[in-house]
Amino acid sequence: MRKHRLFVPVLAIAALPFAADAQTTAADPTLAVDAVFERWSSDQSPGCAVGIAENGATMLARAYGMADLEHDVRNTPLTIFEAGSVSKQFTAAAIVLLALDGKLSLEDDVRKYVPEVPEYDRPITIRHMLTHTSGLRDWGAVAGISGWGRGSRIHTHDHMLDIVSRQSALNFEPGHEYSYSNTGYNLLVVVVDRVSGMPFAEFTKTRLFEPLGMSSTQWRDDYTRIVKGRAVAYSPRQGGFALNMPFEDVHGNGGLLTTVGDLLTWTENLETGELGGPEFLELMHRQGVLNDGSEISYASGLMVGTLRGVPSVSHTGSTAGYRAFLGRYPDQRLAVAILCNAGNANPGQLGSQVAEAVLGDALEPAPGPTERTQELPAPYAPAAEDLALYPGEYYSDDAETTLTIVVDGDRVTLHRRPNTRILLAPIGRDRYRSQLGVLEFMRDADGRVTELSVQQARVYDMRFQKAR
Repeated sequence: MRKHRLFVPVLAIAALPFAADAQTTAADPTLAVDAVFERWSSDQSPGCAVGIAENGATMLARAYGMADLEHDVRNTPLTIFEAGSVSKQFTAAAIVLLALDGKLSLEDDVRKYVPEVPEYDRPITIRHMLTHTSGLRDWGAVAGISGWGRGSRIHTHDHMLDIVSRQSALNFEPGHEYSYSNTGYNLLVVVVDRVSGMPFAEFTKTRLFEPLGMSSTQWRDDYTRIVKGRAVAYSPRQGGFALNMPFEDVHGNGGLLTTVGDLLTWTENLETGELGGPEFLELMHRQGVLNDGSEISYASGLMVGTLRGVPSVSHTGSTAGYRAFLGRYPDQRLAVAILCNAGNANPGQLGSQVAEAVLGDALEPAPGPTERTQELPAPYAPAAEDLALYPGEYYSDDAETTLTIVVDGDRVTLHRRPNTRILLAPIGRDRYRSQLGVLEFMRDADGRVTELSVQQARVYDMRFQKAR
């Protein structure tokens, strides 16, 4: 197995953008890549590491900015970052290996292994969760509605399971549509734990990381563990940067600690199948199919698509102040890995720019700018008789939370313990825009307001019953 170790000290030093003698040739994209990351090439900001491989061999490894602003430690190609949702493909791989072992089927009902998941009208299969077609509400979004979102308290898989167990409804019937949800991938970790008989982190270490030689890769299953060589994550604040670390033990949806070299090693295996074989590759790349027979781009933790006409397999990642991109371009046998500790980095954009720098003439012409027109909704003034029906307390068992609606004149405010106050902006009769998403007051047959619906991208319709 070819290993992208990037461990030679001379390479690590020369790869830093602070060296002044970097040159480029027709086959060397160094200057073009440096230009992509120029804004992070500073000792006053966090930054990124990038690796590019061709035919399984590393052709470029660079690093930009600082791994630790407090202690003046620079990023290098060997720096360990968190990979965000790029981690999902490793969780998917663990499930696929168990399927190939005959320990489970991808068509199994998740409740066979995780009975804590409520029983809905139609079973949720493991494949539904792999392809984000399960309909499961995102547990982090539910926690955010309750006021205890990710980053506000230390969440574990026990917290995740507790939230999932209380959900009285799905966003949609399993298989009906694609909707990105971390819940499915966290549940897949629990499945691996219970089916393999060993902790998920140990299973992936034994079956994936060690066989592939990914010696710098592990899971953030204990956020207090000291990890040598890890970059601290930051987000912009008031002209500078502030710490933004993922203080949680939930993993599998994200939480992979790794290097660009290890990611290149991994994605090369997704090309060759040296570990897992042809059936492993087929299951990893098999795209989801909806109930109506239509195929979606999402496979098992992988997005199958194109970049300006070039076939691609990629995924982005974002957790706290970490950003990540991993892309493979099979026809050209090229791969790009990017890891950042800067919350203002756009991983998808960076990945595309770096890929374009190396794909060159293989790309179709870039599309021209499109004219965007945006129609602003007409201002809406709620009627006094409607406003009079809103005040009261609304409770949800699903979120274990009470939302209190207060009306003062034509101002409608949502209160939530201990001290949250959110002003609601009217957008139509009984509908308001807010920091929680769209809120809609629901009426019974007699026109009385009896419920409040919270509607978000990952929680379609969470009902709060009016208590008084």
